[in-house]
This record gives sequence, structure tokens and C-alpha cells, in this order.
Amino acid sequence: MAAGDGGDEVRVLQNLRGKIYDAKHLVPNKMRDFFCTINLDQEEVFRTQVVEKSLSPYFGEEFYFEIPRTFQWLSFYIYDKSVLQKDLRIGKVSIRKEDLCNYTGKENWFMLQPVDSNSEVQGKVHLELKLNELITDNGSVCQQLVVHIKECHGLPLINGQNCDPYATVSLVGPSRNDQKKTKVKKKTSNPQFNETFYFEVTRSSSYTKKSQFQVEEEDIEKLEVRVDLWNNGNLVQDVFLGEIKVPVKVLRNDSFQAWYLLQPRENGNKSSKTDDLGSLRLNICYTEDCVLPSEYYTSLRNLLLKSSDVQPISASAAYILSEVCRDKYDAVLPLVRLLLHHHKLVPFVAAVAELDLKDTQEANTIFRGNSLATRCVDEMMKIVGKHYLKVTLKPVIDEICESPKPCEIDPIKLREGDNVETNMENLRYYVDKVFREIVRSSISCPTLMCDVFYSLRHLAAKRFPNDPHVQYSAVSSFVFLRFFAVAVVSPHTFHLRPHHPDAQTSRTLTLISKAIQTWGSLTKTKLSSFKETFMCEFFKTFQEEKFTESVKKFLDDVSSTESKEPSGVSEPVHLKEGEMYKRAQGRTRIGKKNFKKRWFCLTSREFTYHKQQDKEPIFTIPIKNILAVEKLDENSFNKKNMFQVLHGEKPLYIQANNCVEASEWIEALCRVTRCNQRRLSFYHPSAFLNGNWLCCKATIESTEGCARCTADVPADTQIEIDGDRETERIYSLFTINRSKLQKLEEACGSIAVYQGPRKEPDDYSNFTIEDSVATFHTLQQIIDIIEKLNESHEKYQKKRSSSAKYGSEENPIVGKVS
Repeated sequence: MAAGDGGDEVRVLQNLRGKIYDAKHLVPNKMRDFFCTINLDQEEVFRTQVVEKSLSPYFGEEFYFEIPRTFQWLSFYIYDKSVLQKDLRIGKVSIRKEDLCNYTGKENWFMLQPVDSNSEVQGKVHLELKLNELITDNGSVCQQLVVHIKECHGLPLINGQNCDPYATVSLVGPSRNDQKKTKVKKKTSNPQFNETFYFEVTRSSSYTKKSQFQVEEEDIEKLEVRVDLWNNGNLVQDVFLGEIKVPVKVLRNDSFQAWYLLQPRENGNKSSKTDDLGSLRLNICYTEDCVLPSEYYTSLRNLLLKSSDVQPISASAAYILSEVCRDKYDAVLPLVRLLLHHHKLVPFVAAVAELDLKDTQEANTIFRGNSLATRCVDEMMKIVGKHYLKVTLKPVIDEICESPKPCEIDPIKLREGDNVETNMENLRYYVDKVFREIVRSSISCPTLMCDVFYSLRHLAAKRFPNDPHVQYSAVSSFVFLRFFAVAVVSPHTFHLRPHHPDAQTSRTLTLISKAIQTWGSLTKTKLSSFKETFMCEFFKTFQEEKFTESVKKFLDDVSSTESKEPSGVSEPVHLKEGEMYKRAQGRTRIGKKNFKKRWFCLTSREFTYHKQQDKEPIFTIPIKNILAVEKLDENSFNKKNMFQVLHGEKPLYIQANNCVEASEWIEALCRVTRCNQRRLSFYHPSAFLNGNWLCCKATIESTEGCARCTADVPADTQIEIDGDRETERIYSLFTINRSKLQKLEEACGSIAVYQGPRKEPDDYSNFTIEDSVATFHTLQQIIDIIEKLNESHEKYQKKRSSSAKYGSEENPIVGKVS
């Protein structure tokens, strides 16, 4: 559901994040090339790189995406890559949507299941069934079943293309199987059948003609209607798409109309093979948020936003959230985004960092733990530092990954024929290049990062006034150790590379990361910071004083409150790129208007497409010229996942590779064009073909659109934050941890009554309670707000249950009707 202008609109938003680690003991039992995909039902939405020559491939790829549609199954498929033939599916891990909560946030090994064509289903079908009583010429009564198959929605793509579906409709019993078939619908995932079939259920007592079916009245209890969906394979075997079964007895004498989710065959996924196909290690975190209208969150939002003003900070709602969550990361992610969205992050980080420093006894251990302060800064850097990393590191990371030179300098790990001197020169070249890029990058450092570093620097100097280095190590512990070093060793996590690097490149990046961590330590005895002797030898080649002075100057620059960013953006911000299909726009009079694969690139200045990556653009649309970006109805070209970019010329029609990708491109384009002065209010949901608009049938191409443009565009071009959604996530965390809130409340009450020294251990020794009265007051406010929000959510769920009738398109029937 998208947010609308109505005050009562509720948005149901889903996202999926996690990591594909590795697989082991895969079959066939020989070294092969493997890759893994993520599928929503049968639609592929993510693919890892190919890991060559392995039986236990390590993928190491993280994923995060919004899920823009409903689904039944989340599946992970392991493929054996083939050069000449179709890639072979080795096995899969399939989890029902309802069961995902059992695995959230946990690292698990999953046994691979066999891939059975009878279990690979997706979509829903709309049926109307009726049992009629007919009076024959001689006055006797017989029964007739009427099956009206109306349409299907969301059938899968077959080999990347829309399928050619047809349906078989059968009346099945112990001694009969009457089957009829619809016409084949070409190239569509949403076929409109509108065909009616008639079946004789019972015969009159005077019926004399011999028949293969001797139907008695009581046989109705054993009869069922079965509808099977198939893809017409023409010259190859037809592909099963799913089935549904409805017992005839549920009809009685009434008409029954409903939507059904297609199901696997009853023998689907029950292979006779008992061989172990191997296993896959995954971390999965699925969330579904029911985001209420903004006014419902006013009290909770205000309580969280004033956290930095609460004395002591440990009595604030934001700090209490981190205390009650089992994993601080669960709390940090929505909290940082919410505070960032409302410009309250810097004072909150300063407050929790000051609390952190109270427990820090030695300057050389400053900000080295995983506290609330360090995690907040980590998350802030990931969010606001994306472009900074790209302009600073991406060119050199691309060079290392695309034209790798051997850099192994550990004598134990050297391959036969490797020259350690040559490798050391290669590594020195890369390290020197990375260092130069970093120390001259301060002008690109985002202002928000500079403001946070400024606060941390002065807090550290205040805590350790006699240590001249602490003002630098307070900043370097973040910008070098937790930002640049981590991005270098895991470039795919920071969107600097599309996939996890191969083993040799990963080793090179690890060695470079070790050097970066050493620059960040700023110790006078740098060589002692290396545990490996070979790294000591390597680092001797650098002029330490020269490096130290460059690092200090860089840290001075990035922790200054003076604006380092030029007024006006000197270079366009790179937002998104990828391969998609575009329809020929008809700018020339000759040539067929077909779909061609192109490389698309979006920056803060222009939207372009290219024949290939790194080639000059074929076509450019300045961002200021984009009037609207909207989805395109599938019936325009019988293609899924299409959207349109409306600008001064003809609409640009684009097909993404899957629903997630289409949603991400639409959101990115809407976000960057939200301030355009000439944005349209109305658009055409379908294309102008054969002299008319398919949506409204208008015959003039310049006719104003017939549907209102999408209004709910996120507010920030650089940082994609939905404040209400983050507040809803925080509400969910408080609700899940309600028992801990109550336990903390009891602890505050105990401390307030008993003023003596704290006993150890006790029930609240893990909580930070500096002021029990202030903390108790905040807890009461939180619990009161949560209870009111619970009531609002319960009202919505009741309304949703009553409005989305079981069997409607929004809430289709799952399994057999009883």
C-alpha cells in the first residue's frame, strides 16, 4: 500500500537484509563453478558472483532491498554455472513468508532441498463456481457444475520472458477425470481467460444411456474441481505453473467466487532421492512494518528527539532503547536514521560519547569498543559517507579489482613462481595510491561527518588534557579504522563493487586495509603494531614522519567546523547505475521499435543510457527536464517491471530485470527530480500505440494524462529516510522488549527505595541507571505511548481483516477450501 493523501492511509512496507555466506559439500562431487540467487517466489531479485572451481564456495555477499509486492516463498537457489548449456539448479533453500520470523537475525546452516518443477509456483487465479440444478424433459432433476475461470495475476517469467499460459479445468473423483482446456494467451503474466466450462455432476434417475461414469448422489462428497496452470512450450515440454483444488461439496447450491493462490502439486518437492545435496549458510532478517499516519507517532517521535537534552543521557528514551534491545544494532539503525532525518544526531552522539569517555581509563583505548556511541557513528558514516567513499576510493578499488597485480608478501603464502620483491612493489604502489587519495579527500568529507568528528575531538581532549595525540586518535579511530579500512576490505558492502572480490583480490585489499589501520593508530612505534614480521619489513619502506604529518593535517581538516564542501556541487553525485532494457523512442523514421539492452546511469545532474558500461552516452536527459517517473501497465507491451520517464520528448519506456530493481529505479528518479518546477500532476499509465492511449482510448498523443501522478516522494535526495517508518520500527522494538522495559522500571523503583550501595549481582546490573527517578519517569512515558500505539495497530488490523475478505484479490485463499 502506498501512502496517499487520506489521513487514514496505512502503509505496509517490507524489507529484507542479510548475508549469503558459503555453501559446503555441494553435488556433483567435483570442482565446479557455482553462484547463488535470491528469489521472491519464482522471480530472481539478487545474484552473487560466480565462485570458480570449488565444492564449498564462499560467496560472502550482503543484501538489502525493499520488497515491493506480496510473496509466498523466499528462496535461495544454488546454480552450477555452464558455458554452453543452461545453468543447472543444484538445490534450494525455500522458506515460507510466515516462517521468516523464526530465522530473523540468526546465522543458520540450511540443508539444500531438491528442485522439483512441480513445486516451483507463483501467482493467483480468479474463479467463479456454481452448482446448478437442471430439470430434464421428463421432469427429473440432475446437477451441473459451472466453472468460470476469469483471470490470473502474477504468473512467473519463463526464461526471462512473459509466459504463454493456458489452464486445464478438471472435475476429479474416485472413478472420473473430466478435463477441459482454455485457449493459450500469448506473452502475458496476467492472462484474461473469461472462459466457462460445464460438467455433469449427477444424472437423473431415468437416465438410461450407458456411460463410463456411474454417478450417485453421495459421490458429490468425493468430487473436486482442479485447475492447473501451464506455460505452452510449443516445441518443448509444457511447464507447470501451479494448481488449486476446490471440493464440490462446499458449493452446495450457491455461487462461489474467489481468488486462490496457486499451490505446488501434492507430490511437489517430495523427491525420492535421499542424497545430501549440500548446505548453505545464511543470515536473514525480514521485517514488515505497518506504518500508521504521521500524527500517530507524534508523542513517540518527540520523546526520542529530545533525548540529547535529557540529563543524564542514560535516562533518555533513545538510550533506553539501546539498553533493552538484545542486539544494539537493531536499535541503532532506526534511531540514527530518525535523528539524522530531524537534524538531532550530532548532539545525541556527543552526549553518549561523553558517557562512553567516563568509563575510558586509557587514552590509547578511546572509542575502540562496540558501545552505543561508536555504533551510532559507524551507522552515520555508512549513511552520509556513501558518495564520499565513491569519489575517494572507487577509482583505485576498481583498478585493483579489474587489473589485479600479485601483492602477497607473506613468505608462507607465496605461490610457486612468485617474486616477493615484485609483489612488494605492487603492494607499495597500491598502498601509496590509496593513501594519497584519502589524505587529499578532506574537501569531499560531508559536513555532518566533520561536525561529529569535531565534537568527538574536543570531548577526547577534555577527558585526557595531558595527551597531545588523543585529539587525533579520537577521530582516526573512526575515519581510518571504522570507515576507510572497512570499506577497502569489503568494497561490495559499501557499494564500491557489485560483488565480493575473489580470493586473491581480497587478500590484496586485506593487506592495504592493514596499512590504513596503522595510519589511524598514530603511534610513534608503528612497526610494533604489526603482528606479522613481513608487514614490519614492508612498512619500513615508508617515510614515517611524512606520513604522520599528512595524516594529522587530514584529521585537522575533517574535524573542523569550517565548511570544507564547495558552495554548489562541483561534481555530480553518482546515484545509481545498471543494465536494463529500453524501448526505441522512434526518433528516426526507419527501424523497428524494439527493446534493446542498455547501461543506464543516474547522477544528480542527468539520466543517461549507454551502449555499454564506460562508453559515451547515447542519450541524455537533464534532471531538470524530467516531468514524472511512473510505472507502466504490463498490457502496454506485455512485459513486466516496466516504468516510464516523462520528459520534453516522447516518454522513455524502460524494463527493469525484476520488481525490486524497478522499484529502486523509480524511487531514485523520483527523489532526484522532486524539486523540478514543471512536474506533471497527471500521466498515462499505458502507452500510446496504434493511434490511441491504451488506458483512456484518447486518440491525440498530447492529451493530458488520465491518472494522478504518484505523490509520496521521499524528502531528501542524498539520504533516503522515511521518518515515520523509522519511528514505527522503534515502536516495534519497544513492543518486542516490553518485558525488559518492565524489568528496568522495577529496577529503578528498587534503587529509589533502597539508597544503600548496590549489591552484586542483581537483576539490573546490566543496565546503566545513573538517575533512577529520571529513568523511571521516561520509562512510564514510553510504556504509556506504546500502549496507545498498540490500540491504534489493533484497530487497523481489525479494519484490515474486515475489509480484505478471505478470497479477495488482496487476501486470496491459500490451499484447499474446506
